[in-house]
Amino acid sequence: MVAGTSRKTNKKAVPSHSVKTNKNLCVLVLAGGKGTRMHSSLPKPLHQVANKPMLAHIMQTAQKLGPAAIGVLTGHEAALMQNMVKEQLPYWGINSKVVFTLQRILNGSGTAVKDSFNFLKKYKHVIILSGDAPLIKHETLGDMYKNFIKTKSSCSVLSVNLEDPFGYGRIIRDGKGNFEAIVEETSADEDQKLIDEINSGIYAFDIKALGDALKKMTPQGPKKEYYLTDCIAFIKQKNLKVTAFNTEDNTQALGVNSKSQLAEAENIMRARKVAALLESGVTIYRPESVDIDNAVAIEADAVIYPNNFIYGKTKISAGVIIEPNCFITDSVIEPGAKIKAGSYIESAVVGPKAEVGPYAHLRKNSVLKEKAKVGNFSETKNAVIGEGSKVNHLSYIGDTEMGQKVNVGAGTITCNYDGVNKHKTIIGDNVFLGSNTNLVAPVKLGKNSKTGAGSTITDDIEEGALAIARARQVVLKNRGKIKK
Repeated sequence: MVAGTSRKTNKKAVPSHSVKTNKNLCVLVLAGGKGTRMHSSLPKPLHQVANKPMLAHIMQTAQKLGPAAIGVLTGHEAALMQNMVKEQLPYWGINSKVVFTLQRILNGSGTAVKDSFNFLKKYKHVIILSGDAPLIKHETLGDMYKNFIKTKSSCSVLSVNLEDPFGYGRIIRDGKGNFEAIVEETSADEDQKLIDEINSGIYAFDIKALGDALKKMTPQGPKKEYYLTDCIAFIKQKNLKVTAFNTEDNTQALGVNSKSQLAEAENIMRARKVAALLESGVTIYRPESVDIDNAVAIEADAVIYPNNFIYGKTKISAGVIIEPNCFITDSVIEPGAKIKAGSYIESAVVGPKAEVGPYAHLRKNSVLKEKAKVGNFSETKNAVIGEGSKVNHLSYIGDTEMGQKVNVGAGTITCNYDGVNKHKTIIGDNVFLGSNTNLVAPVKLGKNSKTGAGSTITDDIEEGALAIARARQVVLKNRGKIKK
């Protein structure tokens, strides 16, 4: 996997929604800029927010609108961008039609859209998004588009209000509150600079009106750039309707142009997730200290202590308690389970009322059945720990199928790897393993069997038998004194 892309799993993401496709609508994501202020070789839209590239968040948001297609405008490092995005689309859960467009000369947003017009002209409407604005919500875009249709607009501008609007284009309205124009900071007079309603850089356009306006653009400023906002002015000049749709949540307009703004976007997205969980009935102590991915599902009455990191497609049920300093990713924690402090859980299932930790490591394909326990400094991998079974201390259980009510003594190791292949250990119900038992796989222990402490078991043990496989103790009298 290429650095900067989201964490891959073995399973492709499945979209969690079903939206009727609007054959008239497409979305265009402008993702072609250099991102110079990021000081990174990675294309800016692929920098991560909440463990996922900004572009992934934006495309997932776009898909929820039900467009007939999503266009991704590339420019800087276009081939790299396109290849990386194509590779990741299944893991982002993007099943919409995706079309890549190319801006050959990076001289403004107007050129970016003009270079994408062969894609756009197949549709009636387009919503234009920025590839560095991952905080936009699909509900806001949906409301803007509905208003665009209702008002029969040829263009709609998404606006927000900022305490400090310096540097942004101001939204000018007439006495009735209708949109008049966008005035850039450099062109604004003193009264206009006092306006706190600004252009977010997110738009809806009638594509025919947009196409006509694109033909009228001329280069502006010392850099001779073409600005999409000029098209809005041209549309307005033709007496076509232009509206400004205002949203109260101004964080949605945050564009990421530097690492500090990337960190700001990360904090906002994390805070949104935590706030939603608290509102739904999850108890989170010191919520500012936890880090929870958007895809994580947590039921009401789960309890999350400080300094926890919960990622991927993790599902946490009601009554679960997660003590401080745990890392959990792509796992299922079932009702009433308890994850004690300092535990690391990846791609595992923790059954009802099971216990993990403190300081335990459940690796991929570990399954704990109801009331099973994996305790301090123990590790499991590709293992089923049966109902009521206990692996309480300092043990490694790998490639193992364990039955019910097994007691695993401290320091027990499944020796599953011969240097070439992995081998399986099968442990029946009610087996008792003495401390420091080594189970050399492949090996099978029958129900109700036992091993003596310190044994190295290389052969199967039949049901109900006791196996002792260790050197006999030898006592040499009067040999305890150390000779110098």
